[in-house]
Amino acid sequence: MIRKQEITTFEFPDDAIIWDVRDASAYAEAHVKGAVNQPIADLSADCLTQVSADQTIYILCGGGSKAPRAAELLDSLDHSREYVVLMGGTRAARDAGLPLEQGT
Repeated sequence: MIRKQEITTFEFPDDAIIWDVRDASAYAEAHVKGAVNQPIADLSADCLTQVSADQTIYILCGGGSKAPRAAELLDSLDHSREYVVLMGGTRAARDAGLPLEQGT
């Protein structure tokens, strides 16, 4: 199941699995605190085995175009999981003053 949530109104759970699906260089420039880089080009069923089946996977990108595509791809690989697209992405998070990190 795929849900959408505005990143600016989202409260990140402490144990949230957050995948930033941009390429490594964009991720290194700035990313939401706690996000892990999982480039959309590298997404596979194997990636999903790294996350407990009952955990929601939160997906974001830079501005909101890649994350929905990534969620659809992941849902096609395992539609029993819950995926949440964080709309607005890293740019909206930055504009809202949410904490961002740099580096890998």
